[in-house]
Amino acid sequence: MTPAPTSTALSVAELADTALGSSVSTLDSDGVPSTPLLVVELDGTSWDAPAVEAATAVLAHPASPVAIGVATRRPPPAADPLLAALTCTLAPEEWSPLVVAEPGSLPLIADAVERAPLAALAMTGLLRLTAAASVAEALVAESLAYSVLLAGDEFAAWRAARPVRAVPEPAAPPVLAERTGNRLDLTLNRPERRNAFARGVRDALLEALDIAALDPGITEVHLHGAGPDFCSGGDLDEFGTATHAPTSHAVRLQRSAGYALHRLARRPGTTVHAHLHGSCIGAGVEVPAFANRVHVAADTRLRLPELSMGLVPGAGGTVGVVHRIGRWRAAWMVLTGAAVDAETAVRWGLADELRDSR
Repeated sequence: MTPAPTSTALSVAELADTALGSSVSTLDSDGVPSTPLLVVELDGTSWDAPAVEAATAVLAHPASPVAIGVATRRPPPAADPLLAALTCTLAPEEWSPLVVAEPGSLPLIADAVERAPLAALAMTGLLRLTAAASVAEALVAESLAYSVLLAGDEFAAWRAARPVRAVPEPAAPPVLAERTGNRLDLTLNRPERRNAFARGVRDALLEALDIAALDPGITEVHLHGAGPDFCSGGDLDEFGTATHAPTSHAVRLQRSAGYALHRLARRPGTTVHAHLHGSCIGAGVEVPAFANRVHVAADTRLRLPELSMGLVPGAGGTVGVVHRIGRWRAAWMVLTGAAVDAETAVRWGLADELRDSR
């Protein structure tokens, strides 16, 4: 294993010897940490209680870097406190919700952290918070982090490298609604844009969910996507058009489709189903994660690519996804931007059922 220049590899004993409470990193003149990524070698450790306790305390610092554990064999139960404190652990076997069986993904993580270290650090602290918070509280924290990063240099660099094109007016209603008895079917209806979660789509979905919330006769809500993909995430041609952080924060909370879905899904006697297929990127994963039941077709691929833009997930992904699969696997999804296939999504709990067809 060869860590990236911006990472440091330590054994558990070396991590334990770090000054208690230290952030194990310094800041340069621009406020960027010297070591935003810490790789912790978990093999060959004695796992004595004082070392585990000291190493865990170092990672509990609020400015702790992204900390990735690497193991080729399963550590003993004595290691559990440290594994819980790590951002995630890469190991060859699925033996714990704290582990992602993708040991070869460390270079992807190192590259992502090197390109967007401030967003990566924000993500690490945010996931710790949202994992323990209520949905409403966690959405506030996510919105604050996202809005700050939207006004930052890492996102600005991503935006500057990509031309902004005019978003065409929709030729049909962006969301279709059909009621049959007590069932309401809602379909994202911009297949020509891969159902990108643009403002028009979001607002139309919110309007339909508001109607459902006001009608106690609706006891089933089913969310679909027209065309080959359920939803390709936020419309990239709209990204960067609202970089005033306080306004972005206010709008994000006021117009949260994830929270609207969550409230409806928690209403007694109502069940919300999300039917996913094809690409489910960004908001295309984040919003449906709040449903009671998530059904995936075999071709479903789920991704959280926001870190590559210098951002964290901003449509509820650090909340709904984290509450479904834990912050460790959610961190891996954000850090790598890699696709999770349908079978893995069901195994992790990101989805509830694998369907034979759409």
